[in-house]
Amino acid sequence: MTEYDEETLHHVQQLELMILKDFTEVCAQNNLTYFAYAGTGIGAVRHKGFIPWDDDIDVCLPAADYDRVLAIFEEKYPQRYEIINAEKNPKYPLATSRIMLKGTQFCEESLRNLPLNLGIFLDVYALDTVSENEKEFRRQARRAWFWSHLRLLKLIPRPYIVYHGWKGRIVKAVTYAAGALISLLPISLEKCIAKEKAARRMHFGEPWKRIAFMCDTKPYDSVWSREDVYPLQQLEFEGMMINFPANLHRHLSVFYGDYMQLPPKEKRKNHYPARLDFGRW
Repeated sequence: MTEYDEETLHHVQQLELMILKDFTEVCAQNNLTYFAYAGTGIGAVRHKGFIPWDDDIDVCLPAADYDRVLAIFEEKYPQRYEIINAEKNPKYPLATSRIMLKGTQFCEESLRNLPLNLGIFLDVYALDTVSENEKEFRRQARRAWFWSHLRLLKLIPRPYIVYHGWKGRIVKAVTYAAGALISLLPISLEKCIAKEKAARRMHFGEPWKRIAFMCDTKPYDSVWSREDVYPLQQLEFEGMMINFPANLHRHLSVFYGDYMQLPPKEKRKNHYPARLDFGRW
């Protein structure tokens, strides 16, 4: 796959920062809790900005604030931004929402065959309330994960596999076989979406002590206690000060191990999207 040239990657990153700035302002003006994490967290801690070869920004909110920020964005910026998620378009295969810059195109290779109009975006995750009881949490997470991945495989029977080596070969073989079978099942995308939401929102509205994103590759890893989240800390990211969770270190260590260690040069790669157009931007 082709990689970005430096100028094009910088252009993508600058537009994503513009979306992030509007997002953080909306959250501040409406007292909404958000924080950045994942690769954005590594970028802030290690580089005070983007990982040099990265082309996305990840933010998350507790589910109630997630719902509010999307509604506010649609009302405040109808000419600038468009929001896509599975509820708005069942052909969108992911369990996140994207705040997309209108007039641009940005479609990853893995999504190129889907009938979606995708633009340069901010990736927004909902963190749902989960039980303090580990057994109950895992039951809830399995349901949410199952329905989200059933829908994903119906839309993309041969998805990108993050694992490599012998483990990657096994996971790929099993996943591709499952995808071929699932694509034939008479289960609607709408049913998958409803079942996934019912599992994720099982404890919606309850005071939370733990919140989680249960539809990731590993359903049990992205879970946060109140002590993990608060007090939020601010770290520099490309000249902005943005929110990160109090215990960002634990999260990054669980997902990435020694995240302060730069990967070898051969792994510092990105992939030029299948479609990219900056439009008037």
